[in-house]
Amino acid sequence: MLNMSFALPTMTVSQMFGQRTIRPLSAAALGGIAFIKDTLIAIDTVKGHLLEIDPISDNSKILNPHQVQEFTEVTGLAVWEDALWVTRGKSVYRCKLNALGLEHFVTLPYPADGVAVWESTVYVSCQKLGYILIYEADSRKEITRFYAPGVGVENLAVSNDTLWVSDRTEQTVYSLDRATGEIQFSVLTPFDSPTGIAVHKDAETGKESLYVAYASEEPYIRDNPNADPNHELTYRDRTFIHPLHYHYEPEKRYALSNGYLIEMSYAEEIAPLEEVYLTDLEWRIALPSETERQKVKHVEPIGLPFTEEVIDGQRVAVFKFDTLTPGERHIFGWKAILEVRGIKYRITPKDVEDIPELSPEFETRYLVDDDDLAMDTTIVRRSARDAVGSETNLLRKMYNIRNYVYDELSYGIKPYIDTPDIVLERGVGSCGEYVGVLLALCRLNGIPCRTVGRYKCPPHGELQGVPLQPDFNHVWLEFYIPNIGWLPMESNPDDVGNAGPYPTRFFMGLCWYHIEIGKGIPFETISSQGVRLTKEDIPIGDLAINHIRFTILKELPPF
Repeated sequence: MLNMSFALPTMTVSQMFGQRTIRPLSAAALGGIAFIKDTLIAIDTVKGHLLEIDPISDNSKILNPHQVQEFTEVTGLAVWEDALWVTRGKSVYRCKLNALGLEHFVTLPYPADGVAVWESTVYVSCQKLGYILIYEADSRKEITRFYAPGVGVENLAVSNDTLWVSDRTEQTVYSLDRATGEIQFSVLTPFDSPTGIAVHKDAETGKESLYVAYASEEPYIRDNPNADPNHELTYRDRTFIHPLHYHYEPEKRYALSNGYLIEMSYAEEIAPLEEVYLTDLEWRIALPSETERQKVKHVEPIGLPFTEEVIDGQRVAVFKFDTLTPGERHIFGWKAILEVRGIKYRITPKDVEDIPELSPEFETRYLVDDDDLAMDTTIVRRSARDAVGSETNLLRKMYNIRNYVYDELSYGIKPYIDTPDIVLERGVGSCGEYVGVLLALCRLNGIPCRTVGRYKCPPHGELQGVPLQPDFNHVWLEFYIPNIGWLPMESNPDDVGNAGPYPTRFFMGLCWYHIEIGKGIPFETISSQGVRLTKEDIPIGDLAINHIRFTILKELPPF
């Protein structure tokens, strides 16, 4: 056996890890990870180091000092009894733990990405094939194959009846029935680029825990005295291991994953471009929503007191001014403490085959053009027809519309939002314009939709206690399925490129950093003497400067 020399404390690995992020010293890009009882091992794909990692100190030891070249570019890693299994290039190899001499097992037509072993069954993922291949260990013959659940490079782990699949592009871990390949549920990972997954079983309690490795590059500003200016943007390796917590609600058709306690502040600073005089001014700002994944623990005013209204089920803060006179200045807003987790729904087209008709209330509220959606224009109506074709299943229609919009548009940030007809003609849109096009096409196809937003917390769960500011605001949408409810959907492909197949990580799912505010209602409005002021009257942006700040207080405990 390998010489596992670290003296581990008497507590279990699960207790030692807790919620700690493990950052092995010297590691460049961790790929496959695995447990040998309570010992964690991992492969550094770039360096070819097979590492034994101390989860308390982050110290690491190279277990293959004389076989580094053979392990370079290994991506998948699995252990069963006294054998180590790896994937490298198009092939799968195995070796004895006490020797590490790689023996060829099988070669695929395309790169083999991940590997998992349970007794005599070997599971191998291959993105380019779009399958997970299952082999018999002794005969090396393929038994069957499962469709890959996601679109990215996938790594594997297996335990009892469950095959766990982590997908790098989808930012998702899938739970599959290892006998049939059927997806049981899936959860979003708290960080992007998951590259490895392992299951640890507590010897005392029998409880199983998931751990996920991540590998990517992160930008940082480097001091360079030889450059002018002296600071330059560059990139460095970012790799670590973190426990993945999940809670599956089969009756509600969703699963929750890691989350954080977050403080969010939103404040307006009166700073008009041109001085104004307004009487009986009411300034409304939507408050964070209470949802299955987001819990509002506390809300308090900033600067000035507010009263609360409930509009279409959404909480709204109302700030009142008898007059707003030239030269008058105020800062006002709210601060909220939120528990926010990742959520992923598992609903299939079969689940929506026999849904009831929409109520008249939903038709008049969510199937109409109530926000400059240009639903009566030729190009929008033609796009609505082309997007769904002859499809009648509501969920497939929604999926087709999403992909159609992603195909037709490319992402671009703009200072204002055009109507869907102009956006479709131009072929470029911001997230708000993506939402407008999606709303129009969905409503023309009888699918109720509403907007959600307004901000995303910077997705850096490791930066706790540090004030963070979002780069820009953001909106997405929810669509409604009778007998099931409202389901979230990201508005645009969201930093994964413009070419399909598009990942479904945020199709019926949101990560912890999405902050839900004001579902289906305007985020912010002003009225004077009871009359709502439009952007043609006084744009809010010309009247005030907003200030948004997030502070990640701590990671939420396991379920």
